[in-house]
Amino acid sequence: MKESDIHVVMAGLAEAVKQWPSPAVTIVSQREGNPFKVLVSCILSLRTQDRTTGPASERLFALADTPAAMVRLSKDDIEKAIYPVGFYHTKAEQILEICRVLLERYDGRVPDELDELLAFKGVGRKTANLVITLGFGKPGICVDTHVHRICNRWGYIRTKTPEETEFSLRRILPHHYWLVINDYLVTFGQNHCTPVSPRCSTCVLAQWCDRVGVAKHR
Repeated sequence: MKESDIHVVMAGLAEAVKQWPSPAVTIVSQREGNPFKVLVSCILSLRTQDRTTGPASERLFALADTPAAMVRLSKDDIEKAIYPVGFYHTKAEQILEICRVLLERYDGRVPDELDELLAFKGVGRKTANLVITLGFGKPGICVDTHVHRICNRWGYIRTKTPEETEFSLRRILPHHYWLVINDYLVTFGQNHCTPVSPRCSTCVLAQWCDRVGVAKHR
């Protein structure tokens, strides 16, 4: 895939993903644009499928939807609300700790700077960038396994880790795609361009994709 092909590819993606539901964290952000809810939903989504993340987020926010309300809950309360998300014991602790720090240092407001978000326990680059883009509408590139895999499969970049992918995309991806690339590729990667059996024969992007690492018969 040539760098110049990205415009037609992104246009094709924008049309293709309309047939599938948006990622769970995106749905949370679209309802209210609340950075705190985006942050908590991102934490819940790690190692957890969307069909579990969405309902777990709703149950938790029905109990507490601000840092001040969250710290009034016990760890057990949070665990019961978010179960069965992956690592729910650890995530309950992380959520409580993040809320304490937000109250102590930020007057209960989620910061909108990447480096400040990365300082929170349990917040990595994926989560921080999602909060920046979905919570605040600021430029950022969130790279999860789908973005990393598909961009390399296209041949648009050649990287070994999601972090390398983020910095490569920051160099070559036009800025007006930064806010949408994660949504598009997570949706596309979950429903069509899957890790093991991508549906290349029916893919609208097949002519631009180098199919790096994909078996020839696909």
